[in-house]
Amino acid sequence: MEIFVMLPRIVTKRPAAIFLHLAISAIALLYLAPFLWMLCAAFKTPGDIFQHSFLPWGHLHDLTLRNFAVLFSRVPFGVWLANSIFFSSTQTFLVVTLSSLAGFALAKYEFAGKRPLMAAMLATMLLPGVVLLPGYLDLMSRLGWFNSAKAIILPGSISVFGAFLFRQSMRAVPDELIHAARVDGCIELRIWWEVALPLTRPMTAAFTLLSFLSAWNSYLWPSTVLQDQRMFTVPMGLANMIGLPEFESQYGVLMAGALIGMLPVIVLFFALQKDFIAGLSSGALKG
Repeated sequence: MEIFVMLPRIVTKRPAAIFLHLAISAIALLYLAPFLWMLCAAFKTPGDIFQHSFLPWGHLHDLTLRNFAVLFSRVPFGVWLANSIFFSSTQTFLVVTLSSLAGFALAKYEFAGKRPLMAAMLATMLLPGVVLLPGYLDLMSRLGWFNSAKAIILPGSISVFGAFLFRQSMRAVPDELIHAARVDGCIELRIWWEVALPLTRPMTAAFTLLSFLSAWNSYLWPSTVLQDQRMFTVPMGLANMIGLPEFESQYGVLMAGALIGMLPVIVLFFALQKDFIAGLSSGALKG
């Protein structure tokens, strides 16, 4: 009997659900259109770039890998890619580690000056990053770090936003577990590693992905402190290629570089997709 009672409700909701899915699919296609154009352009010849919106269906045999060959032969794109992977991975590891340690301390420890410290940390978030740029440049000059990996990695290894994000997440870790670990003889670092971090895995995955994406796409700061072309990152290299006369009309080569530059982020997203979505959902539910 229950199925007959629920059937009218299911039937009435089904058209609305179908319409909702169609609307979401249409919006998703709009967002994917630039990516699809870039993907197609990376394999087109220069003459087909603007002749066809996406794939030249009547001339699929004209698709070529020439753009990728030119990309790696004319400029040190492989070096730029390796630099981006190294800088972004190292910076992400440091910022996630330090932010989780700071969040654990702010959530589970009571110490003198805790509230003023948190207020000062929050106040720094109100300052735009561009305002701090002259101070960072003066510091890099005094330390002699211009055109070095340290100038890229270390300034981005501290995140007040990340510290407070982990603080909110680690407040949900039961104090009883921490007390039990201390009774068992665990040191504080082991409690952070084996008790607190596993329970905040979704938030850790979400912050890891966001941090890597921010480091990977960073352009202003690297372009300020790096001068040697062999130290360039992918965004810097592609921006530099746009200004070279030999690449003025080589849109396929630029699209090939952009496509390769997206692959590490896409791979990381699919690797952390489940935990990333869980982390965003838990944050939304907890407010």
